Amino acid sequence: MKILVVGSGNIGSVAAGDLAGSLPSADIVVADKNEERARSAAEAIGTDNVSHIQLDVTNRKELLSTLKESTLVLGFLPGSFGYRLVEACIDARKNMVDVSFMGENLLKLSDRAAKAGVTIVPDCGLAPGISNLLVGHATARLDRVATVHIMVGGLPEKPSPPLGYTVTWSPESLIDEYTRKAGIIIGGRKAEVEALSGLETIEFPKLGKLEAFYTDGLRTLLHTIHVTDEMWEKTLRYPGHADKVGVLRNLGFFDEAQVNVGNVSISPRKLTVALLEQRLHKPNTKDVVALKVEVSGTKNDKQMTHVYHLLDFYDEETNTTAMARTTAYPASIVAQLMLKKAIKDEGLVPVEKIGADPMLFKTIVDQLQRHHVRVTEETTIGRSGNM
Repeated sequence: MKILVVGSGNIGSVAAGDLAGSLPSADIVVADKNEERARSAAEAIGTDNVSHIQLDVTNRKELLSTLKESTLVLGFLPGSFGYRLVEACIDARKNMVDVSFMGENLLKLSDRAAKAGVTIVPDCGLAPGISNLLVGHATARLDRVATVHIMVGGLPEKPSPPLGYTVTWSPESLIDEYTRKAGIIIGGRKAEVEALSGLETIEFPKLGKLEAFYTDGLRTLLHTIHVTDEMWEKTLRYPGHADKVGVLRNLGFFDEAQVNVGNVSISPRKLTVALLEQRLHKPNTKDVVALKVEVSGTKNDKQMTHVYHLLDFYDEETNTTAMARTTAYPASIVAQLMLKKAIKDEGLVPVEKIGADPMLFKTIVDQLQRHHVRVTEETTIGRSGNM
C-alpha cells in the first residue's frame, strides 16, 4: 500500500509523519516540487516506510504517472494548484483527502468522481474541516437549522509585531483568505461580502479580547446545510490585525498583476508571499488555535443550541505547531478511515456529511483526542447568549 502526500510544507509533513506512525506497513511517499524540501521532510520523519520524490503537479503527464502507483492521495497544496490535483486523482481513479484552500467549488466534480468510482473528501483540515465536522454533527440532531456561526483562528500565543501574527501555514493561502470574497447566508439567502468586513470584538475563553471578521471558510456548507436565518465564518486575530492587513491589501501588495520597478517586472503578491515567509515565519514562536462553532435551531419544537470549543497549543514535545496539529491530524485520520473502507460513499464527500454519521463522528473526535486535540460540546435549550 502506497500513500502519496503531495505538499511537504508545515502541514503536509506532519500528516505524513502521522500516517507513517499509524500505518507502519504502508509506504508513505512525500512529494513536492521542491525536492530538497520533500527530502528534508522525509528525513525529519526518520522512519523506514517514508520516502520522497520530486513532483510538479503542473506537469499532467508526470502527475498521472505518479498517481497510478498510489493507493490513496493526500493534498496539501496552495489553493491555486489544488483543483488540478483533485481532477487528476479523479482521472487516475484514486481516492483522495484534500486540504487545499482553493477558490473553485469542488462539488461540481462530484458526479464525475462518482462515475470514476472514487471518493474525494475536500477541505479536510481545521476550518474548513473540523468546523464542518462539528456543523454536520449538530445539524443532524436538529429538525430545523436557524443559524450556524463559526469563529476560528491560528495565533501566536502572544501578539507578535508587526501584524500581531506569525505564519504557520501557506502564505499564499493566507493572502487568499484576506482577498477572496466570503460566501455567507443572511436572511436565509446566499450573499458575498468582502473579506475582512463584518469586524467585531469578542472575548474568547482563556485568550481574552480578539477581533473577528468574515472569511471564505464555509465552502461546501453553503451548498449542503439549509439554514433559515444566517450562516457565516469569521477569522480570529488579535485586535488591530484587520486594519493593518487591510492597508496592505488596499495598497496593492496582494495584487497578482505585475508592476514595473526600474527594469524589472514583479508581481506584488509574489513579493508579499516571499516577505511573509521570511519575516513572519518564526519557528521559535509558539502558536495557539481557537475554534468556536455554534449551531442553533429546533428539535421536537424546542429551541436548541449546540456549542463546540477547541483550544489547542504548540506541542513542545514534538515541536509541532497547533495549526499543523489541527489541520494535518484530521486529514490523516479521515485518510485512515478511507483505507479501512469506513467511508463508503463515492463522489465528493463533504466533511459535514461524515460528521452527521454518529459512529464516524465519534471515531474522529476520539482519534483527535488521542492526539490531545480536544473538542468540548455544550447543548442548551433556549436562545444562545454571547460568547
